[in-house]
Amino acid sequence: MEEIEVLVGRVGKPHGIRGELTIDVRTDEPDRRFAPGASLRTAPARDAAEAPPERLTVARSRWHQQVLLVAFEGVEDRTAAERLRGTLLHATLAPDAVPEDPEEFYDHQLVGLAVVDTEGRELGELTGVRHNAAQDLLEVRTTDGREVLVPFVAALVPTVDLAAGRLVVADRPGLVAPFPEE
Repeated sequence: MEEIEVLVGRVGKPHGIRGELTIDVRTDEPDRRFAPGASLRTAPARDAAEAPPERLTVARSRWHQQVLLVAFEGVEDRTAAERLRGTLLHATLAPDAVPEDPEEFYDHQLVGLAVVDTEGRELGELTGVRHNAAQDLLEVRTTDGREVLVPFVAALVPTVDLAAGRLVVADRPGLVAPFPEE
């Protein structure tokens, strides 16, 4: 199996004038993923005017008032830092890697899971995960072929059972199942 990439952060606004950036952390291991020397693959923000470099290397990182600040090699000033705003940052993992926190999941662990409701009725299959600023969304292909998005929050997704290959959704009318015919 090939190496796996996971989303570990999203670049926020610049901090100061020396190229430091705030990071919207998307990992439970930020001190490991943003350690000096760590090389991260980038994906441009949706509204990016220009593509970021293919990879960014962490020069230094520190916590400031519960916000992670990171300086990347080659990003020396606020102007260069501003160009990276919104960039997604991905770390490469070994194929057998699992998160330390049992309540955290890598995207590749979720894609392909059967999606069922709280009664065990099949709703569809999980086909992807979207990482948005506010929250993550699960992409589900329903049994009737529709594509729907489910917020990945405990109130709507109470159970993820990797061993059983399923994810439970507390379905609401219009969330996964269509609204009843009137």
